[in-house]
Amino acid sequence: MPARRATHAGSWYTDSGPELSRQLDGWLHAAELSHGPARAIIAPHAGYTYCGACAAFAYRQVSPVVVKRIFILGPSHHVRLRGCALSVSKKYKTPLYDLEIDTQINAELEKTGQFTWMDMKTDEDEHSIEMHLPYIAKVMEDYKDQFTIVPILVGSLNPEQEAQYGALLSPYLMDPTNLFVISSDFCHWGQRFNYTYYDRSCGAIHKSIERLDKQGMDIIETLSPQAFTEYLRKYNNTICGRHPIGVMLGACRALQDQGYDKMNFKFLKYAQSSQCEDMEDSSVSYASGSLVFEI
Repeated sequence: MPARRATHAGSWYTDSGPELSRQLDGWLHAAELSHGPARAIIAPHAGYTYCGACAAFAYRQVSPVVVKRIFILGPSHHVRLRGCALSVSKKYKTPLYDLEIDTQINAELEKTGQFTWMDMKTDEDEHSIEMHLPYIAKVMEDYKDQFTIVPILVGSLNPEQEAQYGALLSPYLMDPTNLFVISSDFCHWGQRFNYTYYDRSCGAIHKSIERLDKQGMDIIETLSPQAFTEYLRKYNNTICGRHPIGVMLGACRALQDQGYDKMNFKFLKYAQSSQCEDMEDSSVSYASGSLVFEI
C-alpha cells in the first residue's frame, strides 16, 4: 500500500521542509509550557496562516521523550461515516519526514469489530488529520524513529457511541507512552456556515462568538460528556471536532468509572480567523488545550 501523500502541503501550509520547520519552531518558541506533559491535546486543523500560532500552545505541552505512539482523532468532513475508520496506509508523508503507522494497534482495533477502513482517496481528501502531522513531526523530530501514529477518522457518532469508543480507547489513554491528538476547530460563524447565533448583550458579534466558545471550553474542562452534549444541543455550536472531543471525554469518563480521577484539562489559547462585526461577516474559532494526568 502506497504512503499517504501530503495533499494539503503547498496550499494549507508550505511544502518546503526548511521553511515549515522554521515556522513551526517560531510558533512553538512563542508558546509557553504551562500544562504538561500532555496525555491528550485539543488543537485546530485549519490553514497554518489562520491557526498555526494557536496550535503551538497545545503542541508545546507535549513531552517527546516519553511519547511512543500518537493517536490522531479527526472529524470526517467529506464522507458520511457512522463509526470510526482506520487508515490502510503504512506511512504518512510530511515535508519534514514520513510518519509510520502502527499496524499492530490497527489490528488490535480492527479485532473489536468497531472500526472500518478508509480508502486512500478518503484519507488524502481529509485535512483534519493531515494538518496535525507537521506539528507531530516537529515536536518528535529528535525521536523520529522511536514513535508510531494511529490515525482515526471519527464519524457522526451519537453520545452512546462516543461513550463506547471512549471506553474502548481508555486503556490506551491510560498508558503514559501514548499521546492523543484531538483535531477540532470551534465555532464556524456566518451565513456560509448556516450559523449566526448572536447574543446582543455581549456587544460585538465576535464577543458573542467568543463567549459561546468559552462556555463550551469551560464545560470540556470539567470532563463531563453529558454536559458537553447538553451544551451542543442547546446552542448547536458548529464545533467540527465535537465527536472526537466526545470520544476523549468518553475515555476520561471510563477511567473515572474505574476510580482514576487525577485528570486535568485546561485550555491555553483561543483565537478567531477574523473578528465578525456584522451579519455579512464570517469566522472560524480555534482553541488549544491539554489534558494532564497527575501522578
